[in-house]
Amino acid sequence: MITRRRFIAISAVLAALPGAVAARPVPQLRTGQAMGAQASLRIDHPRAGAIAARAFAEIDRLEDILSLYRPDSALSRLNRDGRLPAPPFELLDCLALAGAVHRGSGGRFDPTVQPLWALWAEAAAEGRRPGAEEIAAARRRVGWQGVRLDAQRIALRPGMALTLNGIGQGYVADRVADLLAAEGLTDILIDTGELRALGARPGGRDWPVTLQAGGAVGLRDRALASSAPLGTCFDAAGRDGHILDPATGNPVRPVWRGVTVSAPSAALADALATAGCLLPDRRALEDLIAAFPGARLEAAHPA
Repeated sequence: MITRRRFIAISAVLAALPGAVAARPVPQLRTGQAMGAQASLRIDHPRAGAIAARAFAEIDRLEDILSLYRPDSALSRLNRDGRLPAPPFELLDCLALAGAVHRGSGGRFDPTVQPLWALWAEAAAEGRRPGAEEIAAARRRVGWQGVRLDAQRIALRPGMALTLNGIGQGYVADRVADLLAAEGLTDILIDTGELRALGARPGGRDWPVTLQAGGAVGLRDRALASSAPLGTCFDAAGRDGHILDPATGNPVRPVWRGVTVSAPSAALADALATAGCLLPDRRALEDLIAAFPGARLEAAHPA
């Protein structure tokens, strides 16, 4: 059944100053709540407590903008009212990237599938699958062409709603990475469900990432995201996956057991991995990744 990620982990150490020989501080582990999950922040820095507080505050601020789980977030207000005057930069930034991946994927990646997602989640809670008429009605409220956005406002066609579930966690990872780097930290690994690495592990080695669908990737100064059509499902039997095809209104018929993409940003890797699960063959998947500079297909496991 649909659940939220339960654990977020962040690790970072103080950047070494040229010629410095002073003893390093003892790494400190701080815990808290972030994105509705338990979060762990391990920092090797003399001001670890203050930096951790700022990182958690930044995640909380971003949730107030991007989260569907907060009824008063900017995204929730947009969905409720159909328009949002003077939208926050972060929401515009995230939607601009979502629009680029939408175009690059031939419309398969579509944040406007939220009415369909809500329909499938509600039907699952009632122990059933949506009927054809219900799906058709929800599909009439889907379509990126119904979104208008600029610095003055975001407006949706009546009945529409957006979800950032295929890009938002990566965007948060990017912003937290920027915050920690600005504090003088390096060798950073952030796991918000998607991974963002700045630098390498202490000692100069790549961060080792084991892929759930098989294989491993070494990560350094890049982001990594994996998506699996059946990784999270609406039904207890595990047949109806959470990635929906806007062209049919149904969960995507799995061509891939899992798709893993690396990119300069976690938001881009997140969106491309999600979009990749909707593509019919490896050629289409490779063409999508090639359209975004710096992105790389790390793994695509056939279903």
